Amino acid sequence: MHGIQTDDSSLESEYRTLVHEAGWDDPIDDEAADRLEASLTRDGMWTPDAAAEIVRLARLYGSFMLRNALALAVTMGVEDGTLGY
Repeated sequence: MHGIQTDDSSLESEYRTLVHEAGWDDPIDDEAADRLEASLTRDGMWTPDAAAEIVRLARLYGSFMLRNALALAVTMGVEDGTLGY
């Protein structure tokens, strides 16, 4: 492909820990989303805006849509996208 990695098993493990630490158990829990964003910023080295956006995307689109978007982005050679995250 274009050098873009699609194996997300190590990321999933890392994020599983952050999600658990945020007390996430309900996709509509805004307080847990705020804690998760803070954790992504502090421990995941995301900027606050990028952390908020990735949590928003996950909540809005879910794994089915995002998994397909990842496959399409990889195939198209789009690594960083136009938003600059």
